[in-house]
Amino acid sequence: TGYYGDGLNAIIVFAACFLPDSSRTDYNYVMENLFLYVISTLELMVAEDYMIVYLNGATPRRRMPGLGWMKKCYQMIDRRLRKNLKSFIIVHPSWFIRTILAVTRPFISSKFSSKIQYVNTLAELREMIPMEYVNIPDSIVK
Repeated sequence: TGYYGDGLNAIIVFAACFLPDSSRTDYNYVMENLFLYVISTLELMVAEDYMIVYLNGATPRRRMPGLGWMKKCYQMIDRRLRKNLKSFIIVHPSWFIRTILAVTRPFISSKFSSKIQYVNTLAELREMIPMEYVNIPDSIVK
């Protein structure tokens, strides 16, 4: 997490490789609490515009969040947070992520859909945002 620009706009970095394994017996409980933590953190941090950088690299399929969880997240995010989100950048998007987003596009607002951007390399990400404020885990850099 960091800030950029004059208005102290937040950059939220979310590394999927650190999500819990879906084979855990308490997986749903952990993911529900993780979501609540993320939302409460966003509400505290985000006063103005912000962006989310979703790092998908180095993430096995069993650690990727499911469609139901993502849909619930989207529905529970309050309107102000959705409105202030300027871009949702997916770094190293897998075929699975691209498919999920293509399938769900009709069910999410066109304004939100237009904020989603795919970035294939960290070099490409560097061209879009100030990387001095973004901490990329070593496993993703490799």
